[in-house]
Amino acid sequence: MARTDDDTWDLASSVGATATGVALGRALASRGENPVIDDPFAEPLVRAVGVDFFTRLACGELDPATVDDNGDFSMVRMVAMMGLRTRFFDDFFMAAAEAGVRQAVILASGLDARAYRLPWPAGTTVFEIDQARVLEFKAAALADLGAAPTAQRRAVPVDLRHDWPAALRAAGLDPDKPTAWSAEGLLPFLPPDAQDRLLDNISALSPPGSQLATENMRGGSDSVQAMADRMREVTEQWRRHGFDVQMSDLWYASDRNDVVEYLSGRGWATSPIGIAELAASLGLSLPAAADGQAQTLTELQYVTARRT
Repeated sequence: MARTDDDTWDLASSVGATATGVALGRALASRGENPVIDDPFAEPLVRAVGVDFFTRLACGELDPATVDDNGDFSMVRMVAMMGLRTRFFDDFFMAAAEAGVRQAVILASGLDARAYRLPWPAGTTVFEIDQARVLEFKAAALADLGAAPTAQRRAVPVDLRHDWPAALRAAGLDPDKPTAWSAEGLLPFLPPDAQDRLLDNISALSPPGSQLATENMRGGSDSVQAMADRMREVTEQWRRHGFDVQMSDLWYASDRNDVVEYLSGRGWATSPIGIAELAASLGLSLPAAADGQAQTLTELQYVTARRT
C-alpha cells in the first residue's frame, strides 16, 4: 500500500514492521562468538510483536541463509548490516557522552533499546520520538521484562511529519545545551521536503557542540528506488516462509537533497563514511551478495556531523 501524508502504523504493519525487522537484525547480530553488538532486548521485543516469520528467525527455527536469494537485501546481509549500523550509532552516542553531551534524541525510535542498554553517564536524558502506540508498546514490553532505563528516558509521542520540535521542548529538551541526535534508517521514509524540514529543525535546536548521526544515500531517487525494488523482491521470497506483512512502497523515491551537502551548508562539519569503509574500520566485512545481484548498498554512507 502506498504511503500517505498522515498514515499510521503499529509494529506489525507498514513502516512499523521495518522497525521490528531492524530489531530482528540486532537480535541475530548479537549472537555468535564475537558479536559486533550486544542487544539483549532485541529478541524478546521481536517475540512480543509477534510477526511469525520474524519470531521464527529470532528463535532459531528458521535459518536466515535459506529464506531468500542471499542478494544485497537478503536476510543474512541485513543481519550484518544491522550489526554495523547499530555499532555505528552506539559508538556515536557514547563518544558524544564522553565529550560531555547530556541530552540525546532518538528520532523514530521504534524498538531501539539504547535508553535501556547503553552505559549513559549520570545526568543524561534520552528523548525517544515516535508514534504513540509504538512508544507505549515498547515501554510495556520492556517493563514486562523487568528492564529499567539506564538514563532518564522521556517518551515524546509525535509523528515526525508534525510539530515535533514543540513536543520535544515540552518534554524538557533544553535548546541552549548541546544535544546528540540520531536519525537512523529514517530519511528515505520521509518525503523530500519533510527530510529538509527535519534537518532544519535539528539545526535550529542545536547549539555549538551538538552532534548528529544519520545516513545518506548517494545517487538520489535512483538509489532509493533501487533499494525499494530489491526490498520488494526479497519480501516476495519471504512469503514462501509465511511472511504476510506488506513492506513495499514505504520509501519516498523522489529526488531529495544530499544529506552531507545540506548539513554542510547549515553550520555542520560532516564526516561521511561508506559501508565498506565502516566495516573495515571495525575489522569486519559484509557477506558477498550472490552472483548477479546488484550492490545497491554501495551508495550508502553513514554520516557524523558536529555543529560548529
